[in-house]
Amino acid sequence: MLKLKEKGFYRGVDLGGWLSQCDYSEERLNNFIKEEDFKKIASWGLDHVRLPIDYNILEDNNGGYIDEGFERVEKALLTAKKYGLNVVLDLHKTAGFSFDFGEKESGFFENEELQERFLKLWDKLAQNFGKYSDTVAFELLNEVTDRSYNDVWNNISLKCVERIRKYAPDTLIFIGGYWNNSPEAVKDLADPYDDKIVYVFHCYAPLKFTHQGAHWTREIDPEERYSFEDMKINAEMFEYIFKTALEKAQKCGTDVYCGEYGVIDKATPKDVLEWYKVINGVFEKHGIARAAWCYKGMDFGITDSWLDDVRDELIKYL
Repeated sequence: MLKLKEKGFYRGVDLGGWLSQCDYSEERLNNFIKEEDFKKIASWGLDHVRLPIDYNILEDNNGGYIDEGFERVEKALLTAKKYGLNVVLDLHKTAGFSFDFGEKESGFFENEELQERFLKLWDKLAQNFGKYSDTVAFELLNEVTDRSYNDVWNNISLKCVERIRKYAPDTLIFIGGYWNNSPEAVKDLADPYDDKIVYVFHCYAPLKFTHQGAHWTREIDPEERYSFEDMKINAEMFEYIFKTALEKAQKCGTDVYCGEYGVIDKATPKDVLEWYKVINGVFEKHGIARAAWCYKGMDFGITDSWLDDVRDELIKYL
């Protein structure tokens, strides 16, 4: 087993909304996350951050590379390292694909040119950042959507790992599956290319609780509200959800990583704390590495004022 705890990728938080899912303005890119935020995260006792980045930070419309974008990423990696934090570098969107149905990107899984563009981007990322293999891991793509993409995605991801290995032979590579990195999808991921592959899943269960009031998902009524007690949330629920993913990882001699989990700011702070306590207990029981969604803003921000009364307690359960 890889033992992500020993490698410094065990307890983390996502820096969502900084270099991804934003307006990409200079104000946002320069100021949404600053050095003092890395210092604060380290003070919480966490060992890493997950850093989502969108392809358009790094590429122009024609696939040409934007030097300033790569410089921004490198600055983030070095700032994290200054405070003893490792980084999971997550490609949150690529040309032709977004996990968000509201976005315009489409065609990636049907278009070999877009797939080659994705592979070339990872060539470039590996060339630039493979030298940081002791502190930086790569996550190939965030939240593949349709189950029908599984076989194509397995083929693309294996090609991508093979190409990355030319420049970054020692870097950990994180790979998730369909249904937006569902734990259920892990069993259908390709067997690891080598001994430095980590399986990824996300967990926002039950969605009616964690995403109550959300307007961007078609799976819930945004007008409905649910309490922690209403949903009968318990450890057995998470044990069941994680079971097949853990079995697949054990069979393949690797680890699983929960790259996103959290509760929306429409829930009460008390209920949010209780949810974190329960899921944390299951994470700890099985040694599941993870990063909470998310540090700031994005309707889930742990540092936002809505959690002021419970934050000191909550961060114990990240």
